[in-house]
Amino acid sequence: MQTPLLGKTLEEIFEALDFFSLPRYAASQIIDWIYKKRISDIQEMTNLSLQNRSLLAKHFYIGKTLPIDSIVSSDGTEKYLYHTEKGFVEAVFIPEDDRATLCISSQSGCRYGCVFCMTGKQGFQGNLTSGEIVNQLLSAPHYQRITNVVFMGMGEPLDNMDEVIKTCKIITEPWGLGWSSRRITISTVGIIDTLEKIINETNCHIAISLHTPFENERMELMPVQRKNPISEVISILKQHKWSDSRRVSFEYIMFRDFNDTSKHVAALTKLLNGLKCRVNLIRYHEIPGLTLLPSSDEKIVWFRDQLTSKGIFTTIRRSRGQDILAACGMLSAKNRLNFR
Repeated sequence: MQTPLLGKTLEEIFEALDFFSLPRYAASQIIDWIYKKRISDIQEMTNLSLQNRSLLAKHFYIGKTLPIDSIVSSDGTEKYLYHTEKGFVEAVFIPEDDRATLCISSQSGCRYGCVFCMTGKQGFQGNLTSGEIVNQLLSAPHYQRITNVVFMGMGEPLDNMDEVIKTCKIITEPWGLGWSSRRITISTVGIIDTLEKIINETNCHIAISLHTPFENERMELMPVQRKNPISEVISILKQHKWSDSRRVSFEYIMFRDFNDTSKHVAALTKLLNGLKCRVNLIRYHEIPGLTLLPSSDEKIVWFRDQLTSKGIFTTIRRSRGQDILAACGMLSAKNRLNFR
């Protein structure tokens, strides 16, 4: 039975060559073809002998797959649809003047059911492998333009911890893509059991899905709050040193008359006291069937200014790709008509 090479680390390539009695020296050549040259077929490995390519092809295939569909927003954002063994997943390319970000998925669907998120309403289909995750980057049509990767697509990265860490290793190790960890952000709802591990085993930026400083309100929005209180999440974060080179940030979707008041400013200031961080304010993109409404632009600016005056570095994230259901909280591959 053939298995994919994409998603394997250098050590795993060594082990595979040993098991199938292929020469170990070929490992660096093979991994260079996969991650640096981004090939799609083993026969393209022209510095391996025909005999070794044939042996390799009996047991492996590359595993790189192109998007099966795509759609472009009026603002230049592009959304890609991939088919995996777990189901359909989406990735989003977000070009800007000085950078281009790829928002990638770590799961098909999500099990955490945040009420404001369409991915959560899709349910959970399965964890992606490191190969399926890194494939979203390597096969992206604008790969050469991409400067940053954010794990802010479908799924909860800390619920697929080992494969996400492995993907980050492939992207950052010299034998892989050789990127700086500063170019990667991992977003999470805050899973206490695995938060420490992602902090210690990667050097990537961490983004916490916060949305309100009050425990009871957060419970209304995010069922994960029950077993993972935000106070305990922040307690873990405060045990680590954060800087501009490795930052922790908080994602805060703005809901009208729910989490955009002066009492929220005061509570946020108290909650984040002593933690070097930033807060990213995000416009809420309405989901059918919910009573939640987006805060006005004026209120979002006011909220930013209030937090800034309290010494909390706060930005307003520009909304991108809303017309193609590619904005924050809108990814859901349950209905492929999203691409039409």
